[in-house]
Amino acid sequence: MKPLLLALATTALVAACATTTSPTGRTQRVGAVSQQQLNQLGAEAFAQAKATKPQSSNAQQTAYVRCVVNAVVRELPAEAQGGWEVALFNDPSPNAFALPGGKVGVHTGIFSVAKNQDQLAAVIAHEIGHVISRHHDERITRQLGAQTGLGILGALIGSRYGSGAANTVNQVGGAAAQGLILLPNNRTQETEADVVGQQLMARAGFDPRQAVSLWENMAAASGSRAPEFLSTHPDPRSRLAELGARAGNLVPTYQQARASGRSPNCG
Repeated sequence: MKPLLLALATTALVAACATTTSPTGRTQRVGAVSQQQLNQLGAEAFAQAKATKPQSSNAQQTAYVRCVVNAVVRELPAEAQGGWEVALFNDPSPNAFALPGGKVGVHTGIFSVAKNQDQLAAVIAHEIGHVISRHHDERITRQLGAQTGLGILGALIGSRYGSGAANTVNQVGGAAAQGLILLPNNRTQETEADVVGQQLMARAGFDPRQAVSLWENMAAASGSRAPEFLSTHPDPRSRLAELGARAGNLVPTYQQARASGRSPNCG
């Protein structure tokens, strides 16, 4: 009876989700939360970041970042273009992020590795690529599925062997889910965001070849790193090779965008 309950609960969770196709043609499972809820989560996370991190008072740098964001966003589907909010945080780490609901946060440390507007566009387009590829939705759906399954299994074992055994299952199971399910998915998402972001920046009139230079700078700044199988990011060498190969194919797109008048002059 207990295995049957576990199977029924898992089936119910899967039925509540949906299968869709990512921008690169990959099958995704999404829908554990609604788009409205995702947007709310993004807004709350962004508000928390603004409440806890000091924002830059450098109007020129803020306008520079906003100009690049606006140029990239203009290449999104019409329904995804409106209402993007940008914040520049005083933080020396070379980082940026984008959240559902149209939120972009950039650390001032990014300027240490993004030496020009094209390299900054590579970062920003990559982060926006995560949003439009529904990666947050996909991660939440997967995590909720893992947590639900572990919770049910822990409850069943706890009812037979006690709370200690249930806690052990949840701890060991959580580590396994993190290592075998969540992290590989994140590496896949990072690669996909590279693909989508490089396409976006080229269509916006930014040189896609500068994405290679940007990630070379990133790799140099990061120094030592964890082994690839424990990382949420692809191996730097393979990443640079793939970025370089795509850049060559995207140069005509970039040149056509410039010829059509999409020539960002952000600084």
